[in-house]
Amino acid sequence: MRNWGRASTLVAVAALSAPALAVAHIERDSYWPDPAPDAAVSPPAGGEVPKPRSLASALKLGRGDLRVVCQRDSLRRARQSLRQSRRAGIRFRPTAAPVRLTRRQARRAARVNARLYRRCGYRQIQHAIEASGNNDRIVVMPGVYTEPYARAHPTNDRRCEQYLSDSEKGTGAMSYTAQFHCPHDQNLLAVLGRALGPQPDPPTRADRHGIPNAGPCIRCNLQLEGSTGNPDDVVIEAGDAGAGNGGPSAVGAAKDVALRGDRADGLVVRNMTFRHAAEHNVYVIETDGYLLDNVKFFYGGEYGSLTFVSDHGLTSDCEAMGHGDSGVYPGAAPDTGEQTVEAARRANQTITRCDVHHNTLGYSGTMGNGTRVVGNDFFDNGTGIATDSFFAGGHPGYPQDGAVFEDNEIYSNNFNTYAAGSDVTPRVPIVNGTGILIAGGNANEVRGNRIWDNWRRGVMLIEVPDAASDHAGAKSTSHRNRFHDNLVGVAPDGARKPNGVDFWWDESSGQEDNCWYDNRAFDGTDASVTYDPPRPLTPANCDNVSTGATYATRARELGGCAAAQLVIGEYDPSLCPWFTSPEPPGGDAGARDAGVTLTVLAQVRESPDACRLIGTTQSCTAFRGRP
Repeated sequence: MRNWGRASTLVAVAALSAPALAVAHIERDSYWPDPAPDAAVSPPAGGEVPKPRSLASALKLGRGDLRVVCQRDSLRRARQSLRQSRRAGIRFRPTAAPVRLTRRQARRAARVNARLYRRCGYRQIQHAIEASGNNDRIVVMPGVYTEPYARAHPTNDRRCEQYLSDSEKGTGAMSYTAQFHCPHDQNLLAVLGRALGPQPDPPTRADRHGIPNAGPCIRCNLQLEGSTGNPDDVVIEAGDAGAGNGGPSAVGAAKDVALRGDRADGLVVRNMTFRHAAEHNVYVIETDGYLLDNVKFFYGGEYGSLTFVSDHGLTSDCEAMGHGDSGVYPGAAPDTGEQTVEAARRANQTITRCDVHHNTLGYSGTMGNGTRVVGNDFFDNGTGIATDSFFAGGHPGYPQDGAVFEDNEIYSNNFNTYAAGSDVTPRVPIVNGTGILIAGGNANEVRGNRIWDNWRRGVMLIEVPDAASDHAGAKSTSHRNRFHDNLVGVAPDGARKPNGVDFWWDESSGQEDNCWYDNRAFDGTDASVTYDPPRPLTPANCDNVSTGATYATRARELGGCAAAQLVIGEYDPSLCPWFTSPEPPGGDAGARDAGVTLTVLAQVRESPDACRLIGTTQSCTAFRGRP
C-alpha cells in the first residue's frame, strides 16, 4: 500500500505537486500474466492454484527431480521436532489449536527425513534453486539459512544498471531482465521462472493484460518446502539471526527480499519461516498460480508477503507479524472483479486461516482487485484491513474494486507503530485504531465478519479524488460497496467490546449505491449498531447517491491528515489524529450477559447459518450449551 493519505478534495490540488512520502523500491511497470495455463509445460503451469505434492512422494520416481538442502545437524533437529510435534503439537498460528502427530505419523516422518538426509546435496537453498528446472522439488531440512552466497553479492550494483530502462534508473525498480542477470542485487533467494524473451522489452503498454516478451518456462511448477511440516523448523534469514522471530523490523537486513518468485508459474512454498528482509519477506510477481501454505513472516521492513500482479493464488495457514507496511499485500491484483474482461467475475487470490497481527497494517492492497479474504484473524495492528485506490508507480488496475472480506475476526487493532519505542517502524500512514478501511474502492463486500474493540472505528469508507491518484476524470471512487451481516462490538466469549464507532463514512458528494444492512450488535439487532453519519437500515438494493450533507464535518480531519502526509511529509499527530492512540470507547461495556442476549442465542440454536452472526463454529458450539 502506497501513500493513500491523500484523502480530501480540500487538498487535491496540493496533492498534484506535493512530494510523495519516502518509500523504498517502487515496483517495475508490471503486467498481469495470461490466466490460461501454459500448455508448453507438462503438466501445464498456471491457470489454477497449484496442488502441493506430498513430502513422501518426493522420494518416489515421478515428474521432476528432487534436491535436498540440509545442515550438519538437520537430521537431529528433525527428530527432535517430530518428537515435540507428537507431544505438544505444531502451532501453525497463535489463535489455532496445536496439531499433534500420531505415533505412526511421527515415525513415518522420521523415516522420510532420514532418507532425505542421505540424499542431501546442498548446503544453500539458492544453489538448489539454480540447479532446478520445471516440475522439480526442493526439500529443505531444519536449520537457519542465511545464504552466504547471495549475501555476498552487492546491492545496487552499478554493473546491473546496464539492464535497467531509463525510467527505472535511480528508482530501485528492476526489470525482469535486470532480475535475471542480477538475481541477488535485491534478493536472498530468487526463483526466476522464465527465460528472457526473444526481443528487447517494448515500451510500457497502457493495457496490462498479458506479459509482453515473456520467455518459455524454465523453472515453473517448482515446489519448495520444509521437511518436517513445521514452519518453525526451516528459517530463511535475511537479517540478524540473533533476533530470532523478534524485531525490530528489518533488523540487520542484508537483502531487500528474502524470497522472490518472479514469473514463476505454479510455485509452491510450504512449511517455512521468513524473517527480517529490508522490504518484503516473500515477493511473488507476475506469476500465474502460486501457493504459500504453512508459512510465517516476521519483521520485514515493509511486507510479510507481497503478491503483486499475480493470479490464481492462495495464501493459507500463515502468520504475519512485525511489518512496517502490512503482513499480507495482494497489490495490483488482476481486474477480475467489476472491471473484468473475462466472461464472469472471479476471485484471483485468496487469503485464509492466517493470523495477521502487530503490523502497521494487517492486510493492504493498492488496487487489490478481485481478492477474497476469508476466515482470518486480524488483531493488534494499527489498521486491521485496508484496500485503496491511491496510485503508486507500477500499480495497474485503477480504481480498486471487487474484494470480498468475509467471516474474519477483526479486533483490537490499536497498535500505534508511530509511538516512541515501537519495535515496528511505520512505512505508511494509517488510521490507527481501525478495523477495516476502504480508501477509494468500488463494489467491495464486507460480510459476516466479527468486528470488535477497534478504538477509533470498526469500518471506514472514504473517497479518493481522481486527481490525488494521477487519474483525470469524474469521481471514480467509492461506489457500490456493501457492508452486511457483520457482528460488531461483541467478543467471542460474549463480552461487550465496542468499537469507537462501528461504521464511519466520509459521505463525500456523488458516491453512489453504498449500503449498510443486516448488521448486528450486542442485542442481536441493527438498532444498536453505531453509524456516523447515522444510517437507517438500508435495503439490499442500495439505490442511493450521497449529497455530501455531512462531509463538512469530516473535512478538518481528512484535510489535516492529507496535509501532514503530503505537504509536510511527516506523521505529525498535531495535524492528524490518526497517528495517536484513541481512548478506549465506553469504558466497561458490562457483563457477558449484556453482550450476547437470549434472543441471539435462540437464533443460534435454531439456525446453523446464524453462527455467522456470533462468530466461529467453535463459538457457536459453546453458545448452544448455555442457558
